[in-house]
Amino acid sequence: MQNRRKGKHSRVTKLGSALIAGVVALGLSSISGAETIRFAQQYGVGYLPLMVMRHNHLIQKYAAEAGIHDVKITWATFGGGSAMNAALLSGNLDFASGGVGPLLKMWDKTKGIYDVHGVAALNSLPNLLNTTNPNVHNITDFTNKDRIALPAVKVSIQAITLQMAAAKQWGDKHYNKLDNLTVSMKHPDAMATLLSGGGQIDAHFTSPPYSIEELANPKVHTVLSSYQVLGGKSTFNTLWASAKYHKEHPKMFNAVFKALQAADKFIKDNPEEAAQIYIDEAHSKLPKKLILGIITNPENEFTTTPKNIMKYARFMYKTGSITHLPKSWKDVFFKNVWNEHGS
Repeated sequence: MQNRRKGKHSRVTKLGSALIAGVVALGLSSISGAETIRFAQQYGVGYLPLMVMRHNHLIQKYAAEAGIHDVKITWATFGGGSAMNAALLSGNLDFASGGVGPLLKMWDKTKGIYDVHGVAALNSLPNLLNTTNPNVHNITDFTNKDRIALPAVKVSIQAITLQMAAAKQWGDKHYNKLDNLTVSMKHPDAMATLLSGGGQIDAHFTSPPYSIEELANPKVHTVLSSYQVLGGKSTFNTLWASAKYHKEHPKMFNAVFKALQAADKFIKDNPEEAAQIYIDEAHSKLPKKLILGIITNPENEFTTTPKNIMKYARFMYKTGSITHLPKSWKDVFFKNVWNEHGS
């Protein structure tokens, strides 16, 4: 286990580096106003609620109900949570989205400084560890010759879930046993590389639709599901923002949350239309039937309720990945979801 003694000075230094990295790497405008909202998302069906919000102009609808009629919304797509968090801290982003791991890291690093909290969950979706190696049927079968692609080594929710699986298999002291086999790669690139059989990677820990599309190839099979590791349905993606934005823009914050709730209801009531929205918004060439199958699969759920957040938090605290242990999942989220049956 790592030594978790990290002082405030260290945290501030890291945040400062993140600010610089965000500005330099992204080159985004820092212009902000009450009517301007900047969102960021990553790749996959998990972000469908955000796509529905954008396609159906739901934020504008609820902002207008709050008396705000001129809303400008910008959207950016990132390959992982680290760069997105840098953009948020540098003031170039208002709402970031990603896995539970990056959210917990931001909550931990900004505690008492920027106080980033979760706005809501976006979904409960399983991540699947797929491989083309016919000799791998359990994580114990991986050798130094194998390489596992995931969005960000040691940081992404897939990386944390793999560590949790390793800790269950070999004990807490060996939670990072498979880390040296992991490589950072965007989901679309990882899927293409895996299916090409080029040898750079032979496994990919990923989410729908990539996990489902990979399994259509007879050479691919699943080694592990995140639901196996977490013991049931678990939040995959979340939306988060800073306490500063929450305090200074309460009407817009509430409009975003109402839009998210409305998007979830739309997906549930209109799955075929939601599938078409994903294809249009993601510029996907996948058949609509495949996306509809993902949306209507009972194990997949689009909901604002955070699930199994504390299992991730306890593990990340135990391994030194975060330095503060939340008393409850409510510590990590703003009050707007406190009346939901989270965990």
